[in-house]
Amino acid sequence: MAAANAPISMKEVLTLPSIGINPQHITFTNVTMESDKYICVRETSPQNSVVIVDMNMPMQPLRRPITADSALMNPNTRILALKAQLPGTTQDHLQIFNIELKAKIKSHQMPEQVVFWKWISPKLLGMVTQTTVYHWSIEGDSEPVKMFDRTANLANNQIINYKCDPSEKWLVLIGIAPGSAERPQLVKGNMQLFSVDQQRSQALEAHAASFAQFKVPGNENPSVLISFATKSFNSGQITSKLHVIELGAQPGKPAFSKKQADLFFPPDFADDFPVAMQISHKYSLIYVITKLGLLFVYDLETAAAVYRNRISPDPIFLTAEASSVGGFYAINRRGQVLLATVNEATIVPFVSGQLNNLELAVNLAKRGNLPGAENLVVQRFQELFAQTKYKEAAELAAESPQGLLRTPDTVAKFQSVPVQAGQTPPLLQYFGTLLTRGKLNAFESLELSRLVVNQNKKNLLENWLAEDKLECSEELGDLVKTVDNDLALKIYIKARATPKVVAAFAERREFDKILIYSKQVGYTPDYLFLLQTILRTDPQVFFIFWCFHSFYLCLESYLNNRNLIREATAFLLDVLKPNLPEHGYLQTKVLEINLVTFPNVADAILANGMFSHYDRPRIAQLCEKAGLYMRALQHYTELPDIKRVIVNTHAIEPQSLVEFFGTLSREWALECMKDLLLVNLRGNLQIIVQTAKEYCEQLGVDACIKLFEQFKSYEGLYFFLGSYLSSSEDPDIHFKYIEAAAKTGQIKEVERVTRESNFYDAEKTKNFLMEAKLPDARPLINVCDRFGYVPDLTHYLYTNNMLRYIEGYVQKVNPGNAPLVVGQLLDDECPEDFIKGLILSVRSLLPVEPLVEECEKRNRLRLLTQFLEHLVSEGSQDVHVHNALGKIIIDSNNNPEHFLTTNPYYDSRVVGKYCEKRDPTLAVVAYRRGQCDDELINVTNKNSLFKLQARYVVERMDADLWEKVLNPENSFRRQLIDQVVSTALPESKSPEQVSAAVKAFMTADLPHELIELLEKIVLQNSAFSGNFNLQNLLILTAIKADPSRVMDYINRLDNFDGPAVGEVAVEAQLYEEAFAIFKKFNLNVQAVNVLLDNIRSIERAVEFAFRVEEDAVWSQVAKAQLREGLVSDAIESFIRADDSTQFLDVIRAAEDADVYHDLVRYLLMVRQKVKEPKVDSELIYAYAKIDRLGDIEEFILMPNVANLQNVGDRLYDDTLYEAAKIIYAFISNWAKLAVTLVKLQQFQGAVDAARKANSAKTWKEVCFACVDAEEFRLAQICGLNIIVQVDDLEEVSEYYQNRGYFNELISLMESGLGLERAHMGIFTELGVLYARYRYEKLMEHIKLFSTRLNIPKLIRACDEQQHWKELTYLYIQYDEFDNAATTIMNHSPEAWDHMQFKDVAVKVANVELYYKAVHFYLQEHPDLINDLLNVLALRVDHTRVVDIMRKAGHLLLVKPYMVAVQSNNVSAVNEALNEIYVEEEDYERLRESIDMHDNFDQIGLAQKIEKHELLEMRRVAAYIYKKAGRWKQSIALSKKDNLYKDAMETASQSGDRELAEELLVYFIEQGKKECFASCLFVCYDLIRADVALELAWMNNMVDFAFPYLLQFVREYTGKVDELVKDRIEQQIEVKTKEKEEKDVIAQQNMYAQLLPLALPAPPMPGMGGGPSMGGGFAPPPPMGGMGMPPMPPFGMPPMGSY
Repeated sequence: MAAANAPISMKEVLTLPSIGINPQHITFTNVTMESDKYICVRETSPQNSVVIVDMNMPMQPLRRPITADSALMNPNTRILALKAQLPGTTQDHLQIFNIELKAKIKSHQMPEQVVFWKWISPKLLGMVTQTTVYHWSIEGDSEPVKMFDRTANLANNQIINYKCDPSEKWLVLIGIAPGSAERPQLVKGNMQLFSVDQQRSQALEAHAASFAQFKVPGNENPSVLISFATKSFNSGQITSKLHVIELGAQPGKPAFSKKQADLFFPPDFADDFPVAMQISHKYSLIYVITKLGLLFVYDLETAAAVYRNRISPDPIFLTAEASSVGGFYAINRRGQVLLATVNEATIVPFVSGQLNNLELAVNLAKRGNLPGAENLVVQRFQELFAQTKYKEAAELAAESPQGLLRTPDTVAKFQSVPVQAGQTPPLLQYFGTLLTRGKLNAFESLELSRLVVNQNKKNLLENWLAEDKLECSEELGDLVKTVDNDLALKIYIKARATPKVVAAFAERREFDKILIYSKQVGYTPDYLFLLQTILRTDPQVFFIFWCFHSFYLCLESYLNNRNLIREATAFLLDVLKPNLPEHGYLQTKVLEINLVTFPNVADAILANGMFSHYDRPRIAQLCEKAGLYMRALQHYTELPDIKRVIVNTHAIEPQSLVEFFGTLSREWALECMKDLLLVNLRGNLQIIVQTAKEYCEQLGVDACIKLFEQFKSYEGLYFFLGSYLSSSEDPDIHFKYIEAAAKTGQIKEVERVTRESNFYDAEKTKNFLMEAKLPDARPLINVCDRFGYVPDLTHYLYTNNMLRYIEGYVQKVNPGNAPLVVGQLLDDECPEDFIKGLILSVRSLLPVEPLVEECEKRNRLRLLTQFLEHLVSEGSQDVHVHNALGKIIIDSNNNPEHFLTTNPYYDSRVVGKYCEKRDPTLAVVAYRRGQCDDELINVTNKNSLFKLQARYVVERMDADLWEKVLNPENSFRRQLIDQVVSTALPESKSPEQVSAAVKAFMTADLPHELIELLEKIVLQNSAFSGNFNLQNLLILTAIKADPSRVMDYINRLDNFDGPAVGEVAVEAQLYEEAFAIFKKFNLNVQAVNVLLDNIRSIERAVEFAFRVEEDAVWSQVAKAQLREGLVSDAIESFIRADDSTQFLDVIRAAEDADVYHDLVRYLLMVRQKVKEPKVDSELIYAYAKIDRLGDIEEFILMPNVANLQNVGDRLYDDTLYEAAKIIYAFISNWAKLAVTLVKLQQFQGAVDAARKANSAKTWKEVCFACVDAEEFRLAQICGLNIIVQVDDLEEVSEYYQNRGYFNELISLMESGLGLERAHMGIFTELGVLYARYRYEKLMEHIKLFSTRLNIPKLIRACDEQQHWKELTYLYIQYDEFDNAATTIMNHSPEAWDHMQFKDVAVKVANVELYYKAVHFYLQEHPDLINDLLNVLALRVDHTRVVDIMRKAGHLLLVKPYMVAVQSNNVSAVNEALNEIYVEEEDYERLRESIDMHDNFDQIGLAQKIEKHELLEMRRVAAYIYKKAGRWKQSIALSKKDNLYKDAMETASQSGDRELAEELLVYFIEQGKKECFASCLFVCYDLIRADVALELAWMNNMVDFAFPYLLQFVREYTGKVDELVKDRIEQQIEVKTKEKEEKDVIAQQNMYAQLLPLALPAPPMPGMGGGPSMGGGFAPPPPMGGMGMPPMPPFGMPPMGSY
């Protein structure tokens, strides 16, 4: 496909080497490009520096000497981020600089190394360490913030990219790693996607990814998409995919459906993979760029393939988005900066034509506003319209590319559709769709506004204009002006309809704005027209506009006329509207006149506040006289004046007066308020109260209160504090309000405040209310009830005989406080009947506990008997009721035991406590019933009731209770134990109680008491004598407390747990007792273990084993013997036990003791029982150790499970080589056999074994052994099998070289060249050896095998050995032309060859080498420098070359080169050649150079040669002056050298009439008549005829001027003839037109004669009855002869004199 027709355009913007960047620095680690604005390159040689390339000025890079490991330019601004590793650490130091301000913004030291970093936004850096990802903002002093940890799939990956979406809610990290083992050359890509909101990561396979935003139809919010490309190798198949998915789908909204597509890689690019992805937000296209330069283009919405091509022959390692053009930048290894953009003219035709994807073509055209889909869009629009799908048609028209369908025809088409009833008109649907998409054009705005204006919906227009939805135009303003002038003015201003704006300001009388606006837009209004317009529309406005600056002269007379005061006031209000200081007198005058005549008008003016520069004291006095007291107060500034006026409250609006107080100071306001109260306390109280309310904060609450108190105005105090109370927490304020309300009789308010307020002083308020003795006691009840003064309240009410309030308080207000009331009434000796009645009236609402407490304190509990019995009869289960009733029964001794044992509701502790001093046994009964352990123990201890206590403790069976009573600190423990042993336990028949008691004794660590107890129970024939657990317990207790009794108990008791008790005896170190127990229960193994492990007597154990003859016993004995080191005895015992289980331990012990003969017997026994590889392997090893090689050969031929390989390796390691040889030969382990034979010095056999093994390691071991033994023939056989392996070649070479066998090594390598598997490493290594040891063969070897050499390695060898000619050849073969050229110049005696150097020079990338080559040839081969320069002509800077030669003084030497390149029109070359031509006086070449190449200092050259002794040189100088436009100097120089022809030509070319005529005069003065005649013709167009004729006539040269005059007359005669011809044609045309008009009129008159003569006939042109030219035809204008204008006398103008 031709590049011009391709949908994607590629161009080279820049090459980094062309701006001085060394190619070795064009790598991924050195070059960064964060956006389309900057490229940053980090150089490390010849010095550390950072190069910043501004893409707007790419040829002017900024280079700064900076040392850093990485450098990043900010995407938007000139801010540079640097990273450098701190020496000796793994920490990185980060810095951010502002290059323009030359200031450091911030820095930070990272505790770990940053492996990758990138600007993810203009304000945010993303940094990736080995484990974590951080974000670092450049704003403020914030440190890097950890975002997430790297997932496992990115471990050991090289991070190549990190991105975030625009909202910074989604992050993606991309890395690459070596490929799988099946296909290592295909790099694997890994990706980690992280959600900031969810704090969760997802690991995926991907090589490149990018975010985008896309609006799904039906969803007003854009969706966040991620696209990623992957290429993976699975099950032998390569899969390449592109995925597009939505992130964070919005609930309830249409979602983006997941898309995927295949990436089709050509066969030659099977191992290529994506390295970058960019998304064009302008066109919604996905660009996928691969390492080898392939470009894939896909559509974002559908993932449809659009285009694929290779854009770079070199690997691409870096890309950046070019957002402004919707493409991307790419940088390859060669240093090319490529720009890929969408070819807007061809992409849509390409998609619709070649891809045949019409839908995608239309979508692309709509999204990118692209051409090429016009026919498709129009056709689709017509189809939708024909199908009456007006909504879809409207959307298509709104989105049509380049506004294709947004035309008047489309609007007319929608207007023509008939409106269906109940449906939205299609035209409104169309406009609605356009409004949702963006801004309407001028025609659409006008049509829509016409509809809206007709429907009188002006507010819609205002909204659309505010949202910039309409395009303003003058026509739109005219339309809107019919409904709203202000809105029309805004439209005119936006449309820049300046005349209409000025007219609108004039209509609005905003004349000052006319000047301001006109100055802003640079417009000069037509004031005459404007005044005429205003005069026609509003004469009064005209008057104001005209007199705006001149009315002062007539103002006095105008105002003195009373009949005109209203008009004058209105006039002056408009004039004085700006409120300028210079209008102060006028302002005062207007107010004075109106205050005297029309005070209400003056009041309105002052209320409007439009004047501020009048005489305020004067106006204040007039206001007071006019009765405008409020205005007077506002203008007076002295306190006496204010106090005099303010008392007129009858004439002042109260609200205004209150507001006025707000303008006074605190002291003045209080003084005025005091005066008002003094004058009329009752009448002014409301105003004072309102003022105090409004300004209490400014005046001070205390001051206001003192003011009211000073006049004893409790009413004022009440109203004032009432407004302030809700916002105050001051107790004094609340109390004063209560006091004022009480004194003014506001009892309800007192009751409310005492009930609701939380801030008054309760004590003070209570005392006040008691003293006030209000008729209503509710306020006092509120205070006392809320703040706990119930006894005081009760006493007050009782003493004041207000019993009704006591009953009401108890029954209705707070029944809970009835106990306090009852208690106070009892203290006040109130009759019991009243109290009982009060209690019964409350009944169940009464709290029993506090009531009982109050009565009990006063010893009046029986008062409640009736009340309590009543509650019980009603079924009350309240514990307090039953407690009180129980106390009454106990006191009355009315069968209390029955109550205590049968009543389930009383509190045992409370009642028991009550009984303790009255009857302790009753207290025990109560405590036993409630299991009150502590209380029962205390009362029994206190009263020595230990028998009751012992029975209770045994019956309770509570471990905690036992622990408490058996505590050593319990002084009554002994008495309790005696009662338990003697009484409680013997009485008990419950095993659980006995068990609990025993357990308690054990827990209390009372072993002797426990033994005493158990002997009584177990040994004295009780019911528990044969109890298994008790026998065990008795023995165990004796073991712990009295070991001397244990053997007796063992012999006397039979029903105990022998194994368990025996183990306990062992633990107690009673070994003989334990042995006796185990023997008694026939536990022989445990018994022998006691002998072995505890008594430690192997002899008794052996004796015991012979007696019992059990295999298990013998096994235990054998193990003990083995532990003691009696290996032979142990083996004998194991054989007796027939035990093979411990063969591993036996083998280990036998090897340590070196008893292999006994081990063989044991292993033969074990082998009969188990088939273990270990056993057979150890048997072989034992045979070897005792040198029974024959038994080994016989054994391995028999069936066995030995691990022969391990056995052989073990024999080899223990230097048992003969035995190892047998094993390796049997198992065919040729590699180990070969090594073993080497150890046995059998080299030929070792070589044969190595050949069978065919292992590189084996070959190396045999080879190195042969080399050490100087068996070089065998070593070479081995070496040929080694060097075919690339990894082993260097090891063999180094082994030979380290031992000085150079010739043998070279012979080996030369032999290896002929091998079928010979590889590059052999050829390269041989080349290195030649370079080191046989230099004469090196060049031949390089030339023969140049394609099979590792050239970089050989380059290093040649460089080390200083073989410059060969090094140059290698550099050329490796395309390292820069290094080749440098080597040739640095070592020219050996390496230089002219033809070769020319070939190299044209291929170098570093331009500096060109100029170094020029210096080189200038010094060493000056005769060939032109040949070199001709080769480099297209690459070098000719100016720099000329400067080099000029400085060297050999400019003439490169003349042929400069002639060859002069066609480039370079200034330095032109000037150098011109200098040479001047020196050589070669004027022809000089003139030719000047004609063809004008880029030089022309004036300087002309000045240099204008005085040259050679005429032709001076002529050239004149020629130069002529070309430079310096006509006078050129003509003067030509005249000086009598070069008249040149002078005439110069004058003619100058076009200057004055110069030409001066030259004529010069020729006349010099008498050069022929030159005069020639000059007339040469300068014919410049010379005036009258001047030429006058000069010729005055100097007798008319003959010489006559040819010129003839030519002049002939020319002008032709011109006149043409004019006459044109005039005649015009007259004919006019006459023809008049004749046609007459014919038409005549025909009309003919028809008119047929009609009734009701009206006169229309007048005829030129006839009477209408306007005419004097009543007839006008005479023709005067004409001269032959149609020419009139000429003055003599036919020519007067001539001046020379």
